[in-house]
Amino acid sequence: MRVRLRLFEFEDLPWFPPVIRAGMMDYLRFMISALGTYRPIAPLLAEGLARTHQTQLLELGAGAGGGTETVLAALRAHGQADTTITLTDLYPQPAAWADIAHRTHGAIGYEPAAVNALAVPAHLTGFRTIFSAFHHFPPDAATAMLRDAVRAGTGIGVFEGAGKHWAELLLAITVLPVAQLLLTPFFRPFRLSRLVFTYLLPVIPLCTIWDGAVSLLRMYSTTELLALARAADPTGQFVWQAGKKRHWWGPKVTYLVGWPTQNQ
Repeated sequence: MRVRLRLFEFEDLPWFPPVIRAGMMDYLRFMISALGTYRPIAPLLAEGLARTHQTQLLELGAGAGGGTETVLAALRAHGQADTTITLTDLYPQPAAWADIAHRTHGAIGYEPAAVNALAVPAHLTGFRTIFSAFHHFPPDAATAMLRDAVRAGTGIGVFEGAGKHWAELLLAITVLPVAQLLLTPFFRPFRLSRLVFTYLLPVIPLCTIWDGAVSLLRMYSTTELLALARAADPTGQFVWQAGKKRHWWGPKVTYLVGWPTQNQ
């Protein structure tokens, strides 16, 4: 898929009801975790942590924390036994994050205050990551996010759980909505509002179909990711690499990773 369209996503709109946004994020978290979407990039993260001599991941735009537990487990399987993760977002979801923190015995924590991924507060340290959310940022903002990581001298990894193919778009508007209807009762933590706005007033699934399709159309290609990195880091303070990692059952993860050159 070569086309890239800047259409809107409901979850980006400031007026969008938090209860609907939370329901959509709960679905995304469940699916990413159940499918182990980001397991293939564990070696990249392990290398990033090793290169930057860190044990802390700082997740930007974390949403409901989808897939973070599987990433943590995969990292520990790659010898990163002391790794911890802090979840942050411009629209924090402390209820969902507290549940994750409890299940992981504090290995995954969170920042309850709103965090702007383009200007991360100095007290929030660690190798920065952003999963399934980089496409939300237009080029100027995406460049600013990468530039902020360069300014702070910390590494950063950008990961999208798709390879940007037309088949993925077809799945987003056919198979995945059916899965959402079948699986919603099993999402945790339980929310009555999620059932109401899925089955009685199907706002959550309809908005999810739109946002899922638009996400693929808004995704950056690996060439575009490297161009953004060069714009953010014109003096070459970081080493950057972009590519795709295939999951064992077929789908790909598109990525951009970078860390300071002195850590090569």
